[in-house]
Amino acid sequence: MAIHYLASFHEICIVTALLPLVTLFTCFVTAYVYQYDDVHETHCRVYNIIPSISAITGVSPQRYFWRFSIALHIGPRIPIAFVYKNYYRSQLKRISPELVPQASWLINLILVLNCIEIASLGGVTYISNRENYPVHERIFITFMICSLCYMLATIKLNGILNAGQSLNVQQQQSIKWKKFFFVASILSTIGLLIFFAKHRFYCHDLAFSWFAFFEYLIAIANMLYHFTIIWDFPSQYMVIVQGPLENISQYLSNRPKID
Repeated sequence: MAIHYLASFHEICIVTALLPLVTLFTCFVTAYVYQYDDVHETHCRVYNIIPSISAITGVSPQRYFWRFSIALHIGPRIPIAFVYKNYYRSQLKRISPELVPQASWLINLILVLNCIEIASLGGVTYISNRENYPVHERIFITFMICSLCYMLATIKLNGILNAGQSLNVQQQQSIKWKKFFFVASILSTIGLLIFFAKHRFYCHDLAFSWFAFFEYLIAIANMLYHFTIIWDFPSQYMVIVQGPLENISQYLSNRPKID
């Protein structure tokens, strides 16, 4: 048996989830310090202290750093979406037969929403608001809707799959934080819409700053929601091997688990 590649899926997920968060913080600090005037400009030209995500990732060289980071982030997320699909399907045997159709529908919906969210993230990253604002805005709205629907559908599916089941500590943590970040995203979205209207239609001072503040909360909640994958897959491996299937299964069963 030849093992060409073996990596902890747990560690891959951690890097994938934290990469955009670290990059966003870096872009914010560098743009705020070195390009203050560029990132605070608004169409109303009112007082503003917090730049938007689009502003700090739309100036150079931050845009290249951000785009490179998102490219690295999106790559693993596509197979992770299908890993989740297979993981949820493996749990269907635990529920009553009458709930299987609903759970199967939610599994497929989650996969579609996840893929659209990933594609939308790429869209808002590579089509900046300075290059094409109308398209950027529509893709951002798509990202927001799919992200919230994905969170809700995942929570609903977990409720069906885990009803009456005894959950370990990691599963309990995953479900608890998924619910927390979903609620945080909903509340932040409401705040974002309110201050977007105040900025767009009334040009209130600091309205855009509050809009940007809630935009950061939404982005961070989204990233941390996906970070809960560390509790869903604590001991899995990503492996590329060549050899008989029974030898591969035996090898992986003897690997120490990650707690």
